[in-house]
Amino acid sequence: MDSIIVRGNGPLNGQIPIAGAKNACLALMPATLLSEEPLTLTNAPRLSDIRTMTELLASLGAEVAALQDGKVLASSSHGEINPVADYDIVRKMRASNLVLGPLLARLGHAVVSLPGGCAIGARPMDIHIDALEALGAQIELREGYLHAKTQGGLKGAVHEMRFASVGATENFLMAATLAKGTSVLKNAAREPEIVDLARCLRAMGAQIEGEGTSTIEIQGVDRLHGATHPVVTDRIELGTYMLAPAICGGEVECLGGRIELVESFCEKLDAAGISVEETAAGLKVKRKNGRVRAVDVVTEPFPGFPTDLQAQMMALLCTAEGTSVLEEKIFENRFMHAPELMRMGAKIEVHGGHATVHGVEKLRGARVMATDLRASVSLILAGLAAEGETVVSRVYHLDRGYERVEEKLSAVGAHIERVKGE
Repeated sequence: MDSIIVRGNGPLNGQIPIAGAKNACLALMPATLLSEEPLTLTNAPRLSDIRTMTELLASLGAEVAALQDGKVLASSSHGEINPVADYDIVRKMRASNLVLGPLLARLGHAVVSLPGGCAIGARPMDIHIDALEALGAQIELREGYLHAKTQGGLKGAVHEMRFASVGATENFLMAATLAKGTSVLKNAAREPEIVDLARCLRAMGAQIEGEGTSTIEIQGVDRLHGATHPVVTDRIELGTYMLAPAICGGEVECLGGRIELVESFCEKLDAAGISVEETAAGLKVKRKNGRVRAVDVVTEPFPGFPTDLQAQMMALLCTAEGTSVLEEKIFENRFMHAPELMRMGAKIEVHGGHATVHGVEKLRGARVMATDLRASVSLILAGLAAEGETVVSRVYHLDRGYERVEEKLSAVGAHIERVKGE
């Protein structure tokens, strides 16, 4: 397996272009199943998860072509659609479950394997099932597969989710676009990725109101048509690279960044002594003065602090002045990076969903292992500020969510390289 070698070498300066959002693109791609006409996505990220979704859609009968060095995805589902999403593909990625709603809407039946992804705790499908059953689907779990069908197609309904699940909101939203009548989803997720999906579906002819709020209303239509849609900026990649100068010093401009995508995150950076300035091209980040200050962080659904930035924030707080407490309220097993950071000299205590970080003046390079996608990049960030050399192994996780990370960080002065495994 590949490894990343990082050598701490002082401040970072320059510009980093931020890619289109992985989590948005993975929800937008299955929307092609809702129409026989072409769907084209621009500003697409070039990631292994995108290739996995392409493979899954191809197995279902869709055609997906990566154009312009992978930044444009042209798709079409004009032929016969296969209703079975096989385990061998679905197991690779959690977002594979997002084909369930579109398949039910298009065909009236589907067989979808339970998904895989990072081992960061239980992410149950029952919220998805409840949402789709509210629209009239009948779903059974047999031998690791969800067997779903409808009687006469999906029908509009009012449904309130017990948790504001992003994936379940996306599945409900796509399914309801072709349901008969009006559907209302309460306690809907409010993430920018939801807003982006709604805008794309509206461009395809869907009638949707309320995205970005906790109540979304969808008036079902008979058919959707083709469209071209730009993928929203990746707020998690944005936040990750904003932390690079915060940890190392220097000044970095994140091209394409917008405050509204990371507002709660920026509030914590400000409290920690990090300046974030809007520019014509994006966001410019630097330390205000001196050592970073400790802050407490609680992960919450959008617009709260993102769980996908918790590991990276912990890397920053490892060298902050004072003691920080991070509370993880989204996933119950998302502090697996803490022991690896401790190998670098961090002082961290983990008790259930809480991690207490006692800041130290300096981290030391070490051999560490990536346990999941966000943990992998947190270790790279820590390595950038550590004394000596840090070797991060099992970085195949990294390629699922960050495109060309070595190239982007090297461009602002980081000493980072990838070593190919045998």
